Amino acid sequence: MNAFEALAQDARDYAARYGVSHAEALQRLRAQEDSVATTDRIREEYRGRFAGMALEHRPAFRIVVLLTGEEAVPDRLIKAAGTDVPVLFRTGAAATQEQVVASIRRDQAAIRAMLRNPPGLGHDPRTGALVVAVSGADADDYRAAGMQARLEALTGVPVRFMAVDRQEDLSVEGGARLVGVADGRRYTCTAGFAVTDGISHGIVTAAHCPDDISVIGTDGGATSLAFKGQWGWSYRDVQVHLSATPLKPLFYADSAKSVIRPVTSWRNRASMRAGDVVCHRGETTGYSCAEVEYTDFAPSGDLCGGPCAPTWVTVAGPVCKGGDSGAPVFNGTIAFGIVKGASYRKDGTCNFYYYMSTDFLPEGWRLLHE
Repeated sequence: MNAFEALAQDARDYAARYGVSHAEALQRLRAQEDSVATTDRIREEYRGRFAGMALEHRPAFRIVVLLTGEEAVPDRLIKAAGTDVPVLFRTGAAATQEQVVASIRRDQAAIRAMLRNPPGLGHDPRTGALVVAVSGADADDYRAAGMQARLEALTGVPVRFMAVDRQEDLSVEGGARLVGVADGRRYTCTAGFAVTDGISHGIVTAAHCPDDISVIGTDGGATSLAFKGQWGWSYRDVQVHLSATPLKPLFYADSAKSVIRPVTSWRNRASMRAGDVVCHRGETTGYSCAEVEYTDFAPSGDLCGGPCAPTWVTVAGPVCKGGDSGAPVFNGTIAFGIVKGASYRKDGTCNFYYYMSTDFLPEGWRLLHE
């Protein structure tokens, strides 16, 4: 499958999701990627006022930039993949993105101490607020007790509670089935992308997966992969397993594992935007696409060898489940990261999943790509 065919597959999902033609969906996904360099420049242009950025897909495809202060900025049109994309500027945010993320890093311990359970914390690029993700019951109690005002006084930035039922960690080619045994139990994870250190080739998956794993081929055969190393703290959840033979930069991109895509490039986390449509291929859930919600998120609890850094990217449900850990996150042939965990509702359905950006691959290792 070449890059055009890969994007065409994702466009079919996009067309169904947003009720547009396949041709329009394909054009929008091209514009999504082609606009990254321009939105990076806009972010830098308004660095002192930048409070957030989001792609919108309804009622039309456009980019919304949130700024602090009241000085108006004229809207503009940018060229992306041969089409005009509106960029709308909204002012009046109370804090910049940089200020909100700094408050998470600085005040996370104090926030955790003020609440019953360690919350998830993130920057909302659509409103500019510090999002505190807690259970629905806790959210009601905290609002009634005036906790929002107390947290705003502590952090110096606007705060919004987000109610989630419960949040927990998700317990060759990328996207392949990985199985292993730890503590006497058998676990399933998903292979991420192929990597190299310039000498060896390997596959990455999540660090919380078993160290002793085998990759299961489409014929059902198992091939053991040698454990190289594990990096699982703060901003990372990744381990490398070595292949005895050279690998190609390929990953599965459909539920049946009949479609293989190449990796041609990657997107850095700093260039991610809310509303970006990304896809993942998990061993349990198969292939699906959804919108990025938060680009600066710290999952709840102590899932990162202690508190997590606000470096994780969340993607909206409804598709995620245990066994997807390590799964490749991508659009077309561009790699974004590997799945770490998810937040579930009481009925087991998915609120959102979150992934580690390829920015944080272990030192010395890089993506294989064409």
